[in-house]
Amino acid sequence: MAPENGFFQEVLTNLENANKHLNLPAAIYERLRTPRRSLIVSVPVQLDNGTVSFFTGYRVQYDFARGPAKGGIRYHPKVNLDEITALAALMTWKCGVVDLPFGGAKGGVACDPTIMSRDEIKRLTRRYTYEIGIIIGPESDIPAPDVYTDEQVMAWMMDTYSMMKGHSVPGVVTGKPVSIGGSQGRSRATSSGLVTTIMEALKHLGMSVEGLTVSVLGFGKVGFHAAKILSDAGAKVIGVADSKGAIYNPQGLDIDDVAMHKAKIDTVQGYREADNLTVDELISIDSDVLIPAALEGQIHSGNAGRVKAKIIAEGANNPLTIEANSIITEKGIFIIPDILANAGGVVVSYFEWVQDLQRFFWNEEEVDARLNTIMKKAFHEVLSISNEKKIDMRTAAMVLGVKRVAEAVAVRGLYP
Repeated sequence: MAPENGFFQEVLTNLENANKHLNLPAAIYERLRTPRRSLIVSVPVQLDNGTVSFFTGYRVQYDFARGPAKGGIRYHPKVNLDEITALAALMTWKCGVVDLPFGGAKGGVACDPTIMSRDEIKRLTRRYTYEIGIIIGPESDIPAPDVYTDEQVMAWMMDTYSMMKGHSVPGVVTGKPVSIGGSQGRSRATSSGLVTTIMEALKHLGMSVEGLTVSVLGFGKVGFHAAKILSDAGAKVIGVADSKGAIYNPQGLDIDDVAMHKAKIDTVQGYREADNLTVDELISIDSDVLIPAALEGQIHSGNAGRVKAKIIAEGANNPLTIEANSIITEKGIFIIPDILANAGGVVVSYFEWVQDLQRFFWNEEEVDARLNTIMKKAFHEVLSISNEKKIDMRTAAMVLGVKRVAEAVAVRGLYP
């Protein structure tokens, strides 16, 4: 049964707003409000000290009218059914926006990987994969990395599933190492797609990347690569933040140097060429582009009024609460919504899945070119709907994604 409030309720509110412009038949609308399958599993793990701990794992398949379910796996203490259901719904609309033959799913385990050893995470991953192995597979549901999971975790998942099947099944997950069927360009795909949408937004708004000032909330995989790509393109990244705080230098930051600093002490704070700030203070600085690239709800009613950026590009899923979105939209800030902005990861995951099924692989230039084409097309389709219906970009993206999923539900019909 789906959670009735919280994060998922915000997703349903966005669905409701989109349906005001779609007027879907009642049965189809209810179908899209309801996850198809939610699996909760117990994950026993023997810890390094010999004791056994029991973790709770989740896999929600929200919809697969357009194809196999697709979505990441996250390891985080706050993982719960409400969050996973909401993220699975967002994946459903996201795949619709970029027109991939996938449905949406999400998974996770409620744990704190920052205090677990590598071997403990490996044992957790293998047992979790075994427990959800009854519903995943290259033709049914394909996991990928998310918060606190990476290509090594995907390798363990792929190996565990392959042992269950008795033969190698590289297509069961994406985001895995190239040596076992991963795709070139996958590690920075989300960031590459994000930057493509920013570049298209700059053209639309008559702005230039040269000298553009950028702030990034979150300095993990998405935040780092987005900052690096934009910096290399001529933008000036003046502030970055992680879970422990933020740094700011109006003259611009050396992104590689900041990354080396973070690798040494596990935070961007204390970087010698910048001032320390709180995350809320960084949100309030004057920059052209703000990229929230960590967890959901980073920008809320308490800090949204202080945002001064001209563009917000959502590298994270649902980084603006409903209240924050209203405040920022009223301020006239151009929002590139999550289901468009960060879809590059699932696009290249699709490429990886296709390559695994064919056992035929593309080089990095081919992957980048295909990604760029899809992201540009999706951006302009959303922008066109926004202009035509005179609605904000988030609602326009929802209209596009939901419409495509609804069409698939309608033509397939109700079984039996």
